[in-house]
Amino acid sequence: MNHTGNTILITGGGSGIGRALAEASHAAGNQIIIAGRRQDVLDETVAANPGMKSALLDIADAADIRRFAARLTADFPALNVVIHNAGIMRPEQLQAAALDDAEATVATNLLGPIRLTAALLPHLLAQPSAAIMTVSSGLAFVPMVLTPTYSATKAAIHSYTQSLRHQLRNTGIEVFELVPPYVQTELMGPQQASDPHAMPLQEFIDETMSLLAQLPHGGEVLVERVKPLRLAEATGNYQAVFGQINQG
Repeated sequence: MNHTGNTILITGGGSGIGRALAEASHAAGNQIIIAGRRQDVLDETVAANPGMKSALLDIADAADIRRFAARLTADFPALNVVIHNAGIMRPEQLQAAALDDAEATVATNLLGPIRLTAALLPHLLAQPSAAIMTVSSGLAFVPMVLTPTYSATKAAIHSYTQSLRHQLRNTGIEVFELVPPYVQTELMGPQQASDPHAMPLQEFIDETMSLLAQLPHGGEVLVERVKPLRLAEATGNYQAVFGQINQG
């Protein structure tokens, strides 16, 4: 994948990792469309980045995904890159047997990317070259027990991405998986954005953009900080890493 001159959709592009990726990709000479549920956040991001575009999307709603995909491909016929970044992360107490958070997390983090990929795949296959990037998590490989469904959806996204990459191997679509560590965003609330234990957002983006330039044909995008989680089982350190993440 060329890293300039693309037309890129980034879901959840109004805040956190999504916004930072959008701004870095915009600065690199790409046309960026950010999508999300909150109009005010999208407007703020677009205003700060002249030339960037936005569109409302409820990634948890199957009908809205179909509407969005039809409008998007009509308005941006050169669309050739999709970054599935939108996601939610909520703590759950499983003994409470409440399913609202779990079902919302599955709809957003797992069904959303699967549905949007299906809706956009015919368009992407018609492009001279294209790319799909999913965003999983280090917690796909070592779960945080406070967020069981989030961790499970990210494990599922990792598996789905491997299958997608293999099925598309003889097409013009390259498939990437971005695997973030714990990053200074507001995914779990404002306190996370300043947590000294989290990786600074700009540092994460800088390393990610550098790695993408070294992966022209797809694959996993692993900053150094996430490798202890990604490789925990392979290195025999799973129980130790699990204990570090789930202290108490």
